[in-house]
Amino acid sequence: IPSVSLTLNAEQQAALDALQPFLDPPQHRVFLLHGVTSSGKTEVYLQAIQSVLARGKSSIVLVPEIALTPQTIQRFQGRFGREAVAVLHSGMLQSRRLLEWQRIRSGEAKVVIGARSAVFAPVQDLGLLVVDEEHESSYKQEDAPRYHAREVAIRRGEIAGVPVLLGSATPSLEMYQRAVSNAPNVQLLTLRQRVVQTPLPEVE
Repeated sequence: IPSVSLTLNAEQQAALDALQPFLDPPQHRVFLLHGVTSSGKTEVYLQAIQSVLARGKSSIVLVPEIALTPQTIQRFQGRFGREAVAVLHSGMLQSRRLLEWQRIRSGEAKVVIGARSAVFAPVQDLGLLVVDEEHESSYKQEDAPRYHAREVAIRRGEIAGVPVLLGSATPSLEMYQRAVSNAPNVQLLTLRQRVVQTPLPEVE
């Protein structure tokens, strides 16, 4: 049974409100969600995806390979239902990967979560792309064909005319520069507070 959405705090709601006009009707823009650790970036992703699903469209969520844990998958399945979520990563058996690919292509699975190769998933009626931990080096494919999944996601969003949401507590320098310098179609969203009001660690 899908779980209930959590109540957003003011910063999370402001980020979601900035994104919403680009979800309906879909328009391309890149959003860099710069949020401190435990600031609730994932809940913003989930509620944005919920808005996309309500309009009958699909989403792709990229996470670093190391973050593709059963707990991460269960969180998405718990929110949207097991049948609506497909998982793609390189460690899967080819038979299982083919089954998930077919579920995505048929439109049965509306939310795709996976590592970098999931950016090529054959989703129907794409409405949103999310790249979590966008700074991670694991998004770079070192073997031929070489590509950077974040940049492919941005280009795919541009072609499809849909928003791309990049999230990180430590953004890559190139994306942060694009966001703060008012680069065309790039917008910075900031979460400065943790959801649970615990102090950040001291840094020297």
